Amino acid sequence: MIDLYTWTTPNGYKPVILLEELGLAYQIKPIDIGSGAQKTPEYLRINPNGKIPALRDHDYPSGPVTVFESGAILIYLAEKTGKLLPASEPGRSRVIEWLMFQMGSVGPMLGQVGHFRSAAPEKIPYAIERYQNEQDRIYKVLDGRLAESEYLADEYSIADIATFPWISGAARMGVAIEPYPNLARWEKAIKARPAVTRALAAKIKP
Repeated sequence: MIDLYTWTTPNGYKPVILLEELGLAYQIKPIDIGSGAQKTPEYLRINPNGKIPALRDHDYPSGPVTVFESGAILIYLAEKTGKLLPASEPGRSRVIEWLMFQMGSVGPMLGQVGHFRSAAPEKIPYAIERYQNEQDRIYKVLDGRLAESEYLADEYSIADIATFPWISGAARMGVAIEPYPNLARWEKAIKARPAVTRALAAKIKP
């Protein structure tokens, strides 16, 4: 059994989607980040960075394996099962580079857009414009790639799973995806996958 410590954020949904795609047995351990549960001493022993998600895999006789950081969790699960991450080149590097693009660009920049547009106590036009421009640039990169390939790394992979919750979440908040037809096609196709449907319906909040 795998314990998944997570919450209802784009990063929090990534491992839920992958676990559903892989068909692995898991149970969700909700970590209410709004109440500060991610900063408790008990949780910090699991993830010293005090963020979600984190995973504890009990499938080892020597004791559980703990993994934190969403990208690391996706790689761990893909390598554990031999699925959604090619074992050989060039496929492996293609998946890893697009996964890192999500980790270093898509997530951080879209997160800043959301913060300064919706959560910041003061509207700062410079910050909103800066991160909105960066979001537009990122969408163009993704749309260009998806004009060449059905998925980010040719075949459906953990790179798509990592990126989808951020793009889908931004679309739900009113960020226009229609000007990027290839990205819109990709988002719709992934949302329709049965495992993704199950993951998005998973009971994370108590």
